Amino acid sequence: MKNEQEHTSDHDSRAEQTGGAPYRRLEDVVGCKWSAAVLAAIGRGVTRPGQIERFIPGISRKVLNERLKKLVDYRLITRTELPGAVPHTEYALTQVGSKLCAIIESVRDLDEEHDTNAEDFPLN
Repeated sequence: MKNEQEHTSDHDSRAEQTGGAPYRRLEDVVGCKWSAAVLAAIGRGVTRPGQIERFIPGISRKVLNERLKKLVDYRLITRTELPGAVPHTEYALTQVGSKLCAIIESVRDLDEEHDTNAEDFPLN
């Protein structure tokens, strides 16, 4: 049986062989609680930055802006500037963002359904 260090190096080797970029992007999005929360908020119809900030307890304006930019860069959300008497910006999920958001929501639902902990729901 491989020890954890050997397993990690095998994983790193596979990531290098496949370019690693998709894994790094996925980790950056899914591994960041703020990115997942922002995707979930937009998926629930909260589309303006101020609304998103109020929807997600504890997120700062700076972190929200960084995450929104990163999610736009990864093409998981779109950014639309709307003119008018009071111009504003709205965000929406892309098709890929919508698929990822559904996966994140499914994992959240699974966690709530099973009230998971290491003994009840081992991921190894």
